Amino acid sequence: MPVTSTARPSIRFRGHSFIALVVVPEEPVAEWLVHLDGLASRSPGFFVNRPVILDVSHLTPDRAMLKSLVADLSERGIGVMGLEGADPAVLGPDLPPAMAGGNKTGQLEIPTDRIKADPQGAPKKASLLVDKPVRSGQSICFPEGDVTIVGSVASGAEVIAGGSIHVYGALRGRAVAGSSGDPGARIYCRKLEAELLMIDGSFRTDDEVQPDLRGRPVQAWLDNGAIALASLD
Repeated sequence: MPVTSTARPSIRFRGHSFIALVVVPEEPVAEWLVHLDGLASRSPGFFVNRPVILDVSHLTPDRAMLKSLVADLSERGIGVMGLEGADPAVLGPDLPPAMAGGNKTGQLEIPTDRIKADPQGAPKKASLLVDKPVRSGQSICFPEGDVTIVGSVASGAEVIAGGSIHVYGALRGRAVAGSSGDPGARIYCRKLEAELLMIDGSFRTDDEVQPDLRGRPVQAWLDNGAIALASLD
């Protein structure tokens, strides 16, 4: 009787690179949570669908405190995917896993005094102007509105905007537009060499960019939930 072999399905693995926000609580934690609520009220979509790492190196938490803090963040819609700086002895299956080995990009610069009101008291649409290049390892974060960079964004740098991003130079780092939940946000640059483009949670890496668009003036926008690219020439 012939022996027939049964084909087994292959197991596939793919590598993905994600931008994670590292949140660093400080004592007193209750007061820190109040300040966090203030940021969330100014930018309701800032943490939406954003991977978050909780760095507790500034605290000395036990297991109960860690569980309480993770629960407090969860109630605010902030899902913690991992812990950094925690004593391994207090970790366990009921807490997020320990994280290590990430590449730091510097502290996020989140301006809080850019929104102005007109004479009738209505707030104007916020925008941030950065009149110098963004260096490697530097992060610019402005969840209240658009960001304009007069210069280039270096490889390893990051620009996060609640609205659109305008780069009057080469875009070599990561650009995250629509971070506050704005699917109409766009990314414009004079020279596209970006490591990552993201709009309202959808992203495209450098190896997914058409070769004929690299090094050219480009705009990016969302088309049916996917990032579309077109030359500005």
